[in-house]
Formats: sequence, structure tokens, C-alpha cells
Amino acid sequence: MFSPSEHFYAIWRTRFVATSALRDENGLPSERLLQAVWQHQRLRRDQLKTTGGKHVRIFHPGFVSVEGGPDFGNSVLQIGDNPPRSGDVEIDLRSSGWRAHGHDRNPGFQNVILHVVWESDGTPDSDPAKTNRPPTLVLRNFLDAPLAELSLSLESEPLRSLPENLRGKCCSPLRELDEIQLAGLLRAAARVRFEAKAGQFRARARHAGWEQVLWENLFRALGYKHNVWPMQHLAETKSRWERGANSAFELQARLLGVSGLLPDELTRAQKSTDSYLRRAWDCWWRDRDEFADCVLPRAAWKFHGLRPANHPQRRLALAAHWLADEKFTAKIESWCAAELPDKKLAGSLREILEVERDEFWSWHWTFRSTRMKKPQPLLGDARVTDLAVNVILPWLWVRAVEGKNEKLRRVIGQRYFAWPAAEDNSVLKLARQRLLGVGKTRALRTAAAQQGLMQIVRDFCEHSNAVCENCRFPELVREWNAPKV
Repeated sequence: MFSPSEHFYAIWRTRFVATSALRDENGLPSERLLQAVWQHQRLRRDQLKTTGGKHVRIFHPGFVSVEGGPDFGNSVLQIGDNPPRSGDVEIDLRSSGWRAHGHDRNPGFQNVILHVVWESDGTPDSDPAKTNRPPTLVLRNFLDAPLAELSLSLESEPLRSLPENLRGKCCSPLRELDEIQLAGLLRAAARVRFEAKAGQFRARARHAGWEQVLWENLFRALGYKHNVWPMQHLAETKSRWERGANSAFELQARLLGVSGLLPDELTRAQKSTDSYLRRAWDCWWRDRDEFADCVLPRAAWKFHGLRPANHPQRRLALAAHWLADEKFTAKIESWCAAELPDKKLAGSLREILEVERDEFWSWHWTFRSTRMKKPQPLLGDARVTDLAVNVILPWLWVRAVEGKNEKLRRVIGQRYFAWPAAEDNSVLKLARQRLLGVGKTRALRTAAAQQGLMQIVRDFCEHSNAVCENCRFPELVREWNAPKV
């Protein structure tokens, strides 16, 4: 799939991204890397304990703060036997940083419910109330992969917004590339992104198995950017709540119940909705005591800015149909082995992922919405592409690698690079303006090219600032494009 000549981008990344992330005068990782570990939850999540020995359940890691104060806001956690809470998370290198940085005296840190650190240099927080500090979680004890591997695979979410009216310093050298050169650069970056995702799947599979990894990442993709973590948490407890369900409807009732998204009251105005709710509650009443320890707090979900079609209730209804199909995973594996022309890739995968018309969710966006005049599919073309390039193809590819199936590995790689472009998004729009300039959109005709551009943004742009201070990428592009003597 990948030629040796494409290794230049991986070399750049190793030399200038991983080394800077790991470099510290005391030999400690950077706080930014720890933030990325927390943001992407590269942890053995089922084994987390505070320094005081209390179990930690993470329903949502929270959102990166760009306005000072604690590093993450709106996190939803459960510590020990206490009920789940919504609050802030602060990340420091050492546990002593809580007092050394004045967090204990800063009113802005009063809502911190967990202090996440690399190492503990104090006494265990057996009783945080008496020590006037939140419980402490030591990250180095629970990483799911070596730190050096994490520094290369993580894609940190933007920690600051970049002005749209400023083009990056790399725009000039990138304009000097012809279309073939630019395509080669984006392909090399896309390769790194693809293999990083595959590496994450491999790391998780060591602890959970390949099929569980597939389900966890399918659920993550259905959560979109707002609800990735509650979706993943549902998938992590799948072996519990899935047991004994015999139909897509029963699985819908279970999922809506354990997600905390099943409404408590009827609408009293919409017969179709109330009929569905009564049936769902009839199923959930029988099961909810058995699965009480799996139920998520409603606060784990984020609804602000969501389009109705992307509401998690509807996404869970789709997942229930997949789970009800005993041959679902086998169909994906058969699709992988089938000979298909490039133009039929997306359509053939959609035939597997789309479901027959759902009696309720094909006609409703949410429980509150009125019945639509025409049925709407539970899965759109854009989501098929997202599932393909971010979940299904890297999952299939890394399994082929682990199974030493060279032919299948090449086939999957070819499909990845041939997959048609996905819908535009805010990251791509800004990246095109800052990196490529107006008129360079032809270079983004495939989903892999889009992935490559996003990888460059995450690897270089997000490690600099709006004026590209100290960014090596423009120089690296010039050196790569310089005439070979």
C-alpha cells in the first residue's frame, strides 16, 4: 500500500513533533501531551483509580478551555460510590502543582472535581475533603500505550481559535508545489493519520479484542464531536446491556434506557411518539434494575448546536439495528474481501450500514419532533464516508497487518486512498485558506487528501500560533521541494 518514498513525512513528524512533545528539562512529558492523553482518553479506562484507591468512571472528559482557568470544563465523572458529577478537570505534571500554582486559593478552580497529573509527589488523597483539594489521578499508571507511541499517534484538539483572515507562512511554499507534488504531500500525511488510527485500534484490541474495538469506534463515530465519550461509554458496557435482547426494538429500549435519554413522560399530544414510548418503557421497566450500574447521567450528553438529524437518540436507534444483525461484522469482512471498482466502494458499504425503514425513527428526528411527511434515512452519505475512513478501513487494515495478509493490506490501503471526498467542515475550510490559498480545492478530491490536510493542521498548525511562530513546516516544505543536486 505505502511505498518507502512516502516515509519522509513520518520522519519529519518523529523528529519535530514527538521530540518536542516529550522534551522537558526535568525529563517529564509536556502538559500539552498530557492534555491530549486526557482529551483522547488514551487510558485503560476500566482500571482508573485515584491515589486514594477510589475507582474513576469517565462519562465525558470535558472540553478544552481556551480562556484560562481549569484545563477542561464540563467533564462528567463518577468517583468511588459518589453519584456522577459535572465539573472541571485540571492537568498538571505533579500533584504538588495544585498548591504550587495557587489553584487552592483561586476561586476559578472551585469547581475542579479531579486533579489529573503525570506523577504524584505528595500523600495519597484518601480524604480530599480534609486536604481541601480534589481527588488525584496519576496518568502514567494507566496509559494504554507507551508514551513515545502516544506522542506520535495523538491528534490534539485545537486549544485556540485561529483568525480566518490570516494565511499561514506555509501558504507560499505550498503554492510552489505542482498538483502532483501537493497530492504526494497530502498522501504522506494521510498515511500517518491512517496508521495512527490503526495503532489506536491495535492498542485497545490488546485489552478488549477486535470486535469490541470495532463497536466502540462505530459508537464514537455516531456521537459526532459533541457526544463521542458517552457513546464510547455505552459501547464499553455493551456486553452487559446487549445480553438477552432479541430484536432491534428491544435493543433500542435498552440503549435509550442505559443512555438516560428515554423520556420520563408522554407527550400527550403525539400518538405515534407516545405509542413508541409506552412500548419502550414496557421493555425498560423489566431491565433497568439489572443494568442500573450501566446507566449514564443525562449531564454526560451535549445537545447545544446539534442538528436534529444528529441527535443521539436517533444515532442509538441506528446502532440498535446494527447490533440486531448477527451477521453485521461478517458482512463488513466480506465487503473487505470482495473485488469492487472504486466508483462502487461507498455505495456497496452503504448497503451494509443502512437499515430497513424503522417504524418510528424513519419518521421522527427526536421524541419531541412531529412526524415527518416523508421517511428519512437513518444514515447519510457523509456519515458512511466518515465511518469508512475513520473506523472500518483502519480496523480492517490493522487486522490484515496483524494477520500478515499482505494482499488484503494492499487492497484496503488502495480503497482508503480511492475513497471519494467527504463533506466540507470548519477545519478543512480554515486549513484551505491558511495553508493552500484560494483555488487549491482540486487537491482535495479524495477523503484521504482531506485527512492528510487535517493531519498537517494537527501536527504543525496546532503546535504554533496564528502567526506561525516557530513552526518548522514551511521550511520543511521548501527543503523537500528544493532541486536535488
